[in-house]
Amino acid sequence: MIESYILKKTPLMQQLDEVDLKQLSCLLSERHLEKGEVLFRKGDPGDALCIIKKGRIKISLSSGVGDEVILAIFSDTDFFGEMSLVDGEPRSADATALDSVDLLLLRRSDFISFICTNSNAMLAVLQSLSRRLRQADDLLHDTCFLNVSGRFAKKLVELASAYGRLDGDTISIDLGLTQKDLASMVGATRESINKELRVLREKGLVTIEEQVICIHNLERLKRRAH
Repeated sequence: MIESYILKKTPLMQQLDEVDLKQLSCLLSERHLEKGEVLFRKGDPGDALCIIKKGRIKISLSSGVGDEVILAIFSDTDFFGEMSLVDGEPRSADATALDSVDLLLLRRSDFISFICTNSNAMLAVLQSLSRRLRQADDLLHDTCFLNVSGRFAKKLVELASAYGRLDGDTISIDLGLTQKDLASMVGATRESINKELRVLREKGLVTIEEQVICIHNLERLKRRAH
């Protein structure tokens, strides 16, 4: 049986009591993914809610010619895939493991029964859907009104907030992201991101060492994002 303390760390489950957590843990299955393994593709049936026990998952959209936009990166205790479970439609994006990943899966029928009998869980799902709609609005706004420099600076600030580790005056982001990944996050080319990184390095704001992004002046980077 999956330990209930793991579920307690997940935003969707935090308001449940121990009895509910233990009952829910009996409904979950586990799955392991190796780095680079695809969990699902856009158009696949949305048959399970996914909770990350350990590791990182990339949610992305791909074109027919190999271009990619990274919509989100989820890590420990994050959940995703609830949109397809709520509306019954196929997956709206691809999900790929960025490293070794351990997942907990909740089948659609169990998910529907679960949220229908737990008002706190229902509220958490609605908040999640609302948050992701707002993120989609932000992405559209940034694409329309910010240039590459602004979008890239804003994305670095967001990554620092979500994944940054403070080391003295430097914030380190150790996600193993390539320049191509960073470009996919802001709808730009790898060449333009390479150029932006060179500018930021010359200004003393950002450096990258072995795919670890080091932010040396967050406040100046925030100003650049606007």
